[in-house]
Amino acid sequence: MHGHWSSRLAFILAVAGSAIGLGNIWKFPYIAGVNGGGAFVLVYLACVFVVGLPIMMAEVLIGRRGRRNPIATMLLLGEEESGSTRWALIGVLGVFAGFLILSYYSVIAGWAIAYILEGASGAFANIDAAGVGEIFSSLSGDWLKTSFWHSLFMLMTLVVVSKGVERGLERAVRILMPALVALLLLLLGYSMIAGDFAAGLRFMFEPKFSELTQAGALSALGHAFFTLSVGMGAVMAYGAYLPSETSIMKTSIAVVCADTAIAILAGLVIFPIVFANGLDPATGPGLIFQSLPLAFGQLPGGIVIAVLFFLLLTFAAWTSAISLMEPAVAWLIEARDISRRRAAWMIGGTIWVLGFFSVWSFNILADFKIFGRTVFDNLDFLTSNIMLPLGGLAIVVFAGWVMCRNSSSDELDPEAGAGYRAWRFSARYIAPVAVVLIFLNAIGLI
Repeated sequence: MHGHWSSRLAFILAVAGSAIGLGNIWKFPYIAGVNGGGAFVLVYLACVFVVGLPIMMAEVLIGRRGRRNPIATMLLLGEEESGSTRWALIGVLGVFAGFLILSYYSVIAGWAIAYILEGASGAFANIDAAGVGEIFSSLSGDWLKTSFWHSLFMLMTLVVVSKGVERGLERAVRILMPALVALLLLLLGYSMIAGDFAAGLRFMFEPKFSELTQAGALSALGHAFFTLSVGMGAVMAYGAYLPSETSIMKTSIAVVCADTAIAILAGLVIFPIVFANGLDPATGPGLIFQSLPLAFGQLPGGIVIAVLFFLLLTFAAWTSAISLMEPAVAWLIEARDISRRRAAWMIGGTIWVLGFFSVWSFNILADFKIFGRTVFDNLDFLTSNIMLPLGGLAIVVFAGWVMCRNSSSDELDPEAGAGYRAWRFSARYIAPVAVVLIFLNAIGLI
């Protein structure tokens, strides 16, 4: 029997949980910092609603129309709408992308769990930059330590997915999402008191377009696309569990607003702390694991705040990881007619084993490089810059150009009128062009 979300709220929490992850709390603040703040944020917000929202709606409507795993859904709809079964390759691409992403995503999430304990032990108290670097090097450079945390995170994810839609996925997000928001608001209050909140606000919302380059604008477009978890089958798989009477348009708007709000709040938590401690907001990927622990160590109550922050990061990673595993598990259940528990352990176990190559990328395989990149970096590049844009492009082209108007309007909302026409125009003309630009930029052609 195919599972269903018990309510519209459950679906919103689940898809928001999928979208809200390391991209919001780890990646968004540092790329906003690198690209000058306010102008980048404005472009990002415009791209989220003009490009990201139509693609998310396209993926949800395809998922609900097919009511199967992403591969079977695209096989069925491709044959119905165009007479071709080749569209199933979109599903294959999405499921495989999520599979690969989780194999290295779990390594970063494992670091977040480890940092909860580092913070609780007082390791960050009055620490200097060299000390923070040593903590990170000691963790990432020790493959046994990193393997343990990677394994623990994969086990946490596997346990939730194995329990099914209502008892596993829904129950987890009903607990984790409110907890994530509560932690974020608590940290925001602390940032307003202990950080330089005025400087953080100016940096986030005062647009200085002279500091935004073409590459920065394309980065905003790219992040708007990737932060919503589209193109990897997760949203399609979740859409398959959405009740028929639920409005896809209203629900998708709610998810996009929640995802965007979390990213903005994360920036308002992080940047005031960065400025209060004289740190560089353009630090880059090390902002979370190297710059912030240094700041926490100097702040009053910083130990407690460090623990709460990395707990927040872990929760965000967990909700996303659940959605990354679900499409592959759903496919195995339906393709091989086996129990969910067995499918989850088979898929989770395979991802866990593959994850060791990313673990070793920071230590015993650090010098092993292909195209000048480690295994970890290659997996990140392949999925983020090639597989997801291609998957997102194919999904929005299929929904906008291949599916007939009756099929897509029936799923979105036959009475939406102007809203449906706006979605269809964006899905056919604006979003595909934007995704092509992201892809060409990623492979260095523009």
